[in-house]
Amino acid sequence: MRQLVKSAVRYQKWALRFFLVTFVAALLLLARRFHQENTTLVPERGGTYIEGSVGQFQPLNPWFTVTNNVNRDIVSLVFSGLLKYNPETKSIENDLATLSVSKDGRLYTLTLKDNIYWHDTTKERPHPVTPEDVLFTFQTIQNPAFPNALLRQNFRGIQVEKIDDRTVRFKLEEPYSFFASNLTLGLLPKSSFEGVPVAKLDQALDFGFKPIGAGPYSFKSLMQTELSTEVTLERFPRPIDPDYYLKRVIFRIFPDYSSLLSDIRNLDGVRLVPRNDKGEPIIPRRFIAINYTLPQYVALFFNLDHHFLADRNLRLGLQLGTDKQTIVDGLGERTIVDTPLLEIDTTDWRYNYDPESAQGALFRSNWNLPEKVRLQRLLEMRETNSTGPLHADPIVLLDTGAALTLTGSLADTKPGFTVNGARIQQSPTSSGTWVVALSTIGGTGSLRLGSNLVRFADERGKPVDSLYVWRTANTEEFKRATEEQHLVDLFIQSKAGKLLPDDRITTQDLALERGMLRRRLSTDLTDIRVNDRGEKLSLRLLTSSSPPSYRKVAEQIQKQWAALGVHVGIDIPETRDAFEKKLIARDYDILLYGQSLLDNLDSYPYWHSDGVQKNDGNPANLRLDAYNFSQYASLKADALLTQIRQTFNEKERQTALSELRQILKEDVPAIFLYSPLYTFAYHQDVHGVEIGRISLHSDRFLTLHNWYILQNRVFKPGKGWLSFIPWLFTVH
Repeated sequence: MRQLVKSAVRYQKWALRFFLVTFVAALLLLARRFHQENTTLVPERGGTYIEGSVGQFQPLNPWFTVTNNVNRDIVSLVFSGLLKYNPETKSIENDLATLSVSKDGRLYTLTLKDNIYWHDTTKERPHPVTPEDVLFTFQTIQNPAFPNALLRQNFRGIQVEKIDDRTVRFKLEEPYSFFASNLTLGLLPKSSFEGVPVAKLDQALDFGFKPIGAGPYSFKSLMQTELSTEVTLERFPRPIDPDYYLKRVIFRIFPDYSSLLSDIRNLDGVRLVPRNDKGEPIIPRRFIAINYTLPQYVALFFNLDHHFLADRNLRLGLQLGTDKQTIVDGLGERTIVDTPLLEIDTTDWRYNYDPESAQGALFRSNWNLPEKVRLQRLLEMRETNSTGPLHADPIVLLDTGAALTLTGSLADTKPGFTVNGARIQQSPTSSGTWVVALSTIGGTGSLRLGSNLVRFADERGKPVDSLYVWRTANTEEFKRATEEQHLVDLFIQSKAGKLLPDDRITTQDLALERGMLRRRLSTDLTDIRVNDRGEKLSLRLLTSSSPPSYRKVAEQIQKQWAALGVHVGIDIPETRDAFEKKLIARDYDILLYGQSLLDNLDSYPYWHSDGVQKNDGNPANLRLDAYNFSQYASLKADALLTQIRQTFNEKERQTALSELRQILKEDVPAIFLYSPLYTFAYHQDVHGVEIGRISLHSDRFLTLHNWYILQNRVFKPGKGWLSFIPWLFTVH
């Protein structure tokens, strides 16, 4: 009995422990459920964002990052400008300074905000941003010795002056509504460049590898690893900023995308993700891809200085004969463009691919398919042969030694008349006709093999009439020539409407083979067009080896235009320097290239005649900033481009844009193809990523203050652990 009682007591203890453990577990599960239902996730400050990119690291300096997108990303966080672009509102806003513009649009006054410091500032040695730094940044650019001539052009003729200890003023020679965009350039501290000659600023490597800016993140370190170059930035608090969550941003620069993918597990983001043949981004599934376009377009620029391309009908025909949809589908692109004026809607005047209309435009041009030239010649010869007293079959089969006998009425002649120098004779038949024999061997009146112009002249040698005779001694050639004459008859009857629609023929139904017309076969290739001087329509298309998509586009254009009768030779220089040399010298007929309008969408540099390259034969006079690749000059377009630049009235601007759109449509200085699609990817553990309507790749960091990695749960308003007991009685 005692043993039984002990067993019962032991059993009760274990049961009590079990129920106690069960109770605690249930309570914890309920507490967890309560916490999940009554709290919300909120961003928490801290964490490190690591982004991978492919490229080459160069010294960090806002003055010299125009063509290096990888460096531009880093510079955009280390340095800040007086103003900044807002990708959400697509407008220029205040950054380090506040802006006011005079009514005439010529004075831009900027007042620096309070408590803005350079990254090297300390409590012992504060280093504030001053008007002297502003003057140094922009007046240095204006120096003739400044090593970035392209950037210098943005501030040509502009006066920069200090107004007081917080204010600077930019004075323009004439109104320029887009000037504020130039003031987004990152400021540089004057003290960091003391003693450095202006001409050698691009060689200031000490600053470039340890830059000092006034942006939201400061430069921490630069490290080279086996896989990549790593640049670490740390948050630099400023009173003008919203709350930034990320403490650090690390840029890892890889030599190629394969190397980047091999270390993808250690990355939180990837800039410029390549796509496969299906247009899908090459990135692991745990990454979220964002596709975006920039205010850019890729176009075929006609070099209007070349006489071949002076023919507008030719340019229009090439425009209509370019299948843009096939091009973008082959590249995995999506956005077709038809105008350089990217801020306006163009759906109402898009040039759709229309090969039939293209042929019509080319028919009206100075360039014709060889079969049309041949047909036109045969029609002219037939008209010549059908009038006047001299008549003969247009083609004859005569062996060497034979003679062609021609006859006519004596009523139309007088004694002494000749045919090709041979005197006519009265016909022995006394029928009132004359007769003459034209030999096929040497002597007066001989007929050559091929085309012959037979002249009928009076006794003084003055021409009375003429006809064309084509002679062959080959039976096969004679059959081909006879068939050609039959096709001419069909063409004439078709034009006159004397045949049923199914029996009619046009120029497109004809092909030229060994100098004669025949019916076109489905396997026939289109021949190269020629002009009145017999020159073939052969154009040289210049493009860059980078990006590789340009080669694909060039080959597609070559194929599409071959169907129009245009030969395209593709010129892709091996090096970037070789390409730029030809580009600057306008050494091309067609240029396949891209242009970027940046945030201000200003088309003036690209289509105003100021941007035309003055090619006087002296390479030293060639301008690097001549961006008018078509050599396009139009007084009307120039006036509108100037008006768009100078007006601050949005209604006037839109009206001018509409008129300019129509002029460019009619003049066809280029064929605009597509706006490139880009892909940025970030890990699913990164939150708050929205890039907006950016104008540069680096603009995605303008919303970096919304990005976060760390999260924390906080109770919803009115909730807390004291709400747990009441909640228990409401749980179902």
